[in-house]
Amino acid sequence: MLEIALDADEEWDSSRFSEQLVRRAAEAAIAESAFPQLAEFGRTIELSVRLTKDEQVRTLNAHWRGQDKATNVLSFPMAEEHELRDERFAQTELLLGDIVLARGVCEAEAREKGITLESHATHLIVHGTLHLLGYDHGDERDAADMEAREARALERLGIANPYEVPA
Repeated sequence: MLEIALDADEEWDSSRFSEQLVRRAAEAAIAESAFPQLAEFGRTIELSVRLTKDEQVRTLNAHWRGQDKATNVLSFPMAEEHELRDERFAQTELLLGDIVLARGVCEAEAREKGITLESHATHLIVHGTLHLLGYDHGDERDAADMEAREARALERLGIANPYEVPA
């Protein structure tokens, strides 16, 4: 069972950015990961999502990544790979990690892409969840794998592939 702890600043409209949106995005990411069994174990999986201002994300990014700028999404994994893979942990609670989204950056990117903020935020939650599951995009091979998983997860949610170049 996926437990969502959602905390949103007032500028994030809670009627549009709900626990249900986060849950659907995270579940789609898990389904397209190497760990789809996480949804089948019946174990409690905790995911924390913070929807906040650019300034708070800039502060976190500077502190944890040494980059003094706001970014669209930050992920802070808490689970070790063996906790994701090993069925012996199936009965224990899994703290997957934290995802933080920056409102202004997300809004600007959505506008630039010509998509809704909800679609872009959903994509970023999928992206962040995959990071929590150990995926990265540090090199071309890893980036291609992660992007393909994101595209499949978003397709499950009826959202177009953000990496597809329009004809």
